Order: sequence, then structure tokens, then C-alpha cells
Amino acid sequence: MTARRGSPTARRRRLGAELRRLRDASGFTIESVAERLECSASKISRIETGQIGASPRDVRDILTIYGSPASEIESLVQVAREARQKGWWQSYGVVLTGAYVGFEAAADRIEAYEVLCVPGLLQTAEYARQLMLVGNPDMGQEEIENRIRIRKQRQSLLTQDEPVDLWVVLDEAVLARLVGGVEVMRRQLERLATAAERPNVTIQVLPFRAGAHSGMEGPFCILRFDEEVDPDMTYVAMATGGIFQEKEDEMARYSFVFDRLREAALSPEESVKFIIDRARELQ
Repeated sequence: MTARRGSPTARRRRLGAELRRLRDASGFTIESVAERLECSASKISRIETGQIGASPRDVRDILTIYGSPASEIESLVQVAREARQKGWWQSYGVVLTGAYVGFEAAADRIEAYEVLCVPGLLQTAEYARQLMLVGNPDMGQEEIENRIRIRKQRQSLLTQDEPVDLWVVLDEAVLARLVGGVEVMRRQLERLATAAERPNVTIQVLPFRAGAHSGMEGPFCILRFDEEVDPDMTYVAMATGGIFQEKEDEMARYSFVFDRLREAALSPEESVKFIIDRARELQ
């Protein structure tokens, strides 16, 4: 149960899923487990869904109720210890509290559709700074710089020894909108063209002439994991945070939409040329 890239967020999710599986197999309800442990049923539910971590003692007590063998108990207790370790992003907790970065760090492939701005993994610092200044006018300079450092750290996922595979479909509006002025936008477009040269990065542009399409309801990001114990998930961002969707029908719907978007978009080669031409226009 070792998550790729060692994300404690992914370990916590795996641990919760395994505890839920073992509870179902043993015939216990959430309420009966909570009663035995003298805690709330919501705590057990949140542990099983990965919303909160479980202490090694919690895991030992829960598995003892289920009658699990000692070897299984010790194995999952160790996972609980690993899940309580801090990821690098948690040192920035003041400005970054969501679980998304933890799951992103463990993903094997990321499929993103964006209609408003360049995805964070591909943003230049100048472009990111302008988005933060406009979107959060009350944000202090120190917090903005912290967020930019986080973004740069996240971008190392694309260049590390085992880089994540990133496939992005960008609406043409992302390229047409002048964020930060001509020079900032030109450098951002050049960054996109350079990133697309990497074998693990694919960028497609969905042109205005495509008309109505399957992604009209808005942007989303699919996180895919190679391990069967880590189900794929979709993240839908909102102004106050975001939501994760993991149900089979939800994942099937987003996968269908993304496939249709790829079909409607320019080819990767045509898209890079489109981006470069747009950058030249800004010169």
C-alpha cells in the first residue's frame, strides 16, 4: 500500500478504503463500531472516506474489533503512521489547506480541461501573480509569494525522474485573454509551447470555431492512478475550494466529456503552432 511519490494524502485515502472494506467483510455497521470505540459515527465515516486521518491506535482498535490477524493489523498500523507524515505542501498550511495538491502529487496521469486560465502546473510566476492579485485583492504580498512558491514546487511533477503524464485541453479563450498585459501573456504562451515539447506533456487547443461542445458546463481535472486500490477521481474547482467526484457514473461522465473534447480540439501539433502564432501576434 505504498502510494506513488509517497503522498500521505493518498495513503490516508487508501487506508480509509481498506478499513471500509474490512468492516463490510466483518459485518459491522459504522454505528456499531463507533459504539464499541466510544466515539461518534461521523468520525468512523470520515476516516473511511479519507477526510481525516486515523491514528495508529485507532487502526489497531478498529481492526481488533474486526478480528483481523496480527500481521494485517501491523501492516495497516504502519500505513497509518505513514499517512500522518506531513507532505511538503503542509508547511504552507496558512495559504494552502485543500487536499488537491496531495492527490496531485500521487497521480500517475492528469487530464485537465480549462476554459478560463492556464492550469497551475503550466503557469509562469508572472501570470500566476496577476491572477492572484486580481482574484484576491485583499491578499498580502507575503501570501502571494508563498502561493507562487507552492505553484513552482508543484510544477516539479513534470520534470522529476518519474514525471506525471499531463494532458490539457485549453479553450481558445485562455489564449486570447490578456492576463497581466502583452509581455506577461507572451511569455506565458512561450512557456506552454516549451512545455508541450516534453514527452509527458500534451496540450490541445479547442478553437472557437468548434462551436458548442461537450465541456460547456465548465472546467475540471481528472486524476488517474495506476494502482487498483487508488480509484481515479475528478476535481471540480470553485471559488471557495472545490469538490472531488469519485463515483463510477461520475468518472464515466467526465471521461466521456474529456474524450469528446480531445476529438473536437486541434491536434497536439496544430495546437503548438496555434500557441506559437498567438505569441508572435503579441510581439
